[in-house]
Amino acid sequence: MVSESSAAAAPGLARGLLDTSVVIDLDLIDDGRLPDETAISTITLAELAAGPHATSDVEERSRRQDRVTWAASQWDSLPFDAAAARSYGRVYASVRGRGRATRRRLADLLIAAIALANDLPLYTRNPADFEGLERLIAIHGV
Repeated sequence: MVSESSAAAAPGLARGLLDTSVVIDLDLIDDGRLPDETAISTITLAELAAGPHATSDVEERSRRQDRVTWAASQWDSLPFDAAAARSYGRVYASVRGRGRATRRRLADLLIAAIALANDLPLYTRNPADFEGLERLIAIHGV
């Protein structure tokens, strides 16, 4: 199940896992489109931590480092644990079953596995990145 980007957070979904894209753009997203209680994954924290090293622009590097520090202080990140590892098998099979590539989407699929293992809907700016997973987890484009 995929929610269109114009939809508000679904009623009854008081919790949700934020994809890295949402954390990066959080100040651009209307709070009403997100669940009341949010979480991030250790994969998102890792992607954010890599961000400052992916630019040579000093000011951008500083902004990205501030985002990492801020995110780490706002959330206790959900780990990629044994339950997530088992869920990853289902995520991988679902994506492969749809004929989609898996290697370049590894971080997205690991985040989806954490959402599945924790029975959380996933909020993202890029719902197309999670095509093929609709039967496993609720994907909300924001």
